[in-house]
Amino acid sequence: MIARFAPLSTRLRLVLALFPFMFAAASAAQENFYLHNGDTVVFYGDSITDQRLYTTFVETFVLTRFPEMQVRFVHSGWGGDRVTGGGGGTIDERLERDVIAYRPTVMTVMLGMNDGGYRAFDEGLFKKYCAGYQHIVDIMKQRVPGLRMTLLQPSPFDDFTREPQFPGGYNSVLVRYGEFVKELAEKNGLAVADLNGPMVEVLRKAATVDSALAQRIIPDRVHPGPAGHLIMALSLLKAWRATPVVTAVEIDVPSAQVRRAVNTTVTGLTTGSSVSWTQKDKSLPMPVNMKDPVTAFAVRLSNFTDALNQQTLKVTGLSAKLYTLKINGTQVGSFTSEQFQNGLNLAEIETPMAKQAAEVHNLTMKRTAVHQMRWREVQMAFRNDNLLRVPSILDNLDALDADIGARQKAAAQPAATFYELIAQ
Repeated sequence: MIARFAPLSTRLRLVLALFPFMFAAASAAQENFYLHNGDTVVFYGDSITDQRLYTTFVETFVLTRFPEMQVRFVHSGWGGDRVTGGGGGTIDERLERDVIAYRPTVMTVMLGMNDGGYRAFDEGLFKKYCAGYQHIVDIMKQRVPGLRMTLLQPSPFDDFTREPQFPGGYNSVLVRYGEFVKELAEKNGLAVADLNGPMVEVLRKAATVDSALAQRIIPDRVHPGPAGHLIMALSLLKAWRATPVVTAVEIDVPSAQVRRAVNTTVTGLTTGSSVSWTQKDKSLPMPVNMKDPVTAFAVRLSNFTDALNQQTLKVTGLSAKLYTLKINGTQVGSFTSEQFQNGLNLAEIETPMAKQAAEVHNLTMKRTAVHQMRWREVQMAFRNDNLLRVPSILDNLDALDADIGARQKAAAQPAATFYELIAQ
């Protein structure tokens, strides 16, 4: 693990000295995280939750950051919903069928976009919202004792890259609704996440940099695209005490020592004209589609990378000026010794680990699509038709959901990776 030719006793002493630092940070991150092994999480809300974007980003983050943790995710958003319910039934029907039936241990709620009526603040609508939201909390506390709820302050209506439609703008109404949500959470001892303020900050910055690109963050002013949902996922994950470290490795070449190894194990370090070693990481980076210009734009204007996606590699004492970095035999880039000295964030580079994480997210999208089909296109579409084959179709779709979930977990398990730094 440490020096290639060091005596065995020296290697053992160094390993024992480094061991607590290598694993303490990773263990603490998992223990401090809001979700626990065995949790079932239900995301509840209106069309913004029904887009299945911030929710799938959160699911993929948990899979890739905590690949050993068993957590089940259910996506139960319905377009047009209010605190009283909507197209899927009354609020009591929705909660019973689309939340309670899954025996959740964790539930998130985001409602408000439709409740405000898309007009200036209306006291009657606000009182209805407050009473309806309180009813949701009361019902869930009564029906699912011990449920951990996270209330989400409503995401913004875009009054920032375009002119408001009336004085003060509709987002000011949503902010007021969000203040009530925060007060309700605090009064009931529940978690809360602000999905409005951080997004507004990005929208304001974006409008000053590139107004056309800024408007694509929330294209219709209501429903964010993937870039906006990524910022919303960041807000929820921060509220859930997610930490930034994927892995952190520091290697000193002259002494042939691993100075730091967080959330990973480093073995087989060799130094000389080239430097090589093997890593067995405990996490994968969060996959982010930086080829999408809107996503790349929003990420640059936010603290997403600093807050959630740090996979650092620092190599000191390199003798040449420029090195090619290969991982598992694949060239991922050329970097100066100064860049290695300062530290690279591999999460921002197209590495084999990033490609693996992207496949995990692809499976996340497929699994949630299967659940959506099961729920909306079979269970709900044929609920009153008394067709004999429907129960077996539901069972088969549940089995397919579970099969894809197992494949997700397998795909999220980090594999050993072989690193090479080759002087140019």
